[in-house]
Amino acid sequence: MIYRMLGTVKKTKLSEEAYKILRKAILSRRYLPGTRLLVRELAESLGLSPTPIKEALAALEKEGLIRAIPHKGYQVPLLNLEDVREIYELREVLEGLAARLATLKGDPRLGTLLAKILEEQEQAVQQQDLEAYGDLDLAFHRTLWEASSNQRLQQVAENLDGQIRLLISTSAAVPGRLPKSLAEHRFILEKIQKGDAQGAEVAMREHVLKAWRALEYFWEND
Repeated sequence: MIYRMLGTVKKTKLSEEAYKILRKAILSRRYLPGTRLLVRELAESLGLSPTPIKEALAALEKEGLIRAIPHKGYQVPLLNLEDVREIYELREVLEGLAARLATLKGDPRLGTLLAKILEEQEQAVQQQDLEAYGDLDLAFHRTLWEASSNQRLQQVAENLDGQIRLLISTSAAVPGRLPKSLAEHRFILEKIQKGDAQGAEVAMREHVLKAWRALEYFWEND
């Protein structure tokens, strides 16, 4: 059974614990894209009633990590290489613009916040904690979306949030990608701290392009 060995829930807030277990399984690719998630089977595997499982799945759907299929349960989104290419073409433009606009705002708090995220990313790389690294990676980018103060940019980016998070996990699994991604984040931060808006945009676009190339390599060699 695909759900075996997920672990059992021990804490009192059952839906939160179920959410953590299932989220980790999705982001670690134990549940590959296309995998169907059924309430009854998950409940049996985790030793829970259906209610906390349904709550956990609803939270995962809201986060964009799974999607509901009417009368069939849930599924980890299945993307093909063309889907990924389109997402990253859009990301290259959006993320670059966000980096430029955020830099032009000149808020000194932004550099401090991004530096803190990078510090935590460094720890995640050292510990080979892909889930933590992926969450922090998305936090780095989301911070720039918000700092851009462009509401429409944020809306478009947030609509891709779940897919981006899943793809970050995939690219992070490519051998050698984590330290390269971290170095690219540092370079982006340097440009932002220097007030080089154009340089920040270029650095961000190059970062997204390199992430796309890592994903393309993964898709072609997996």
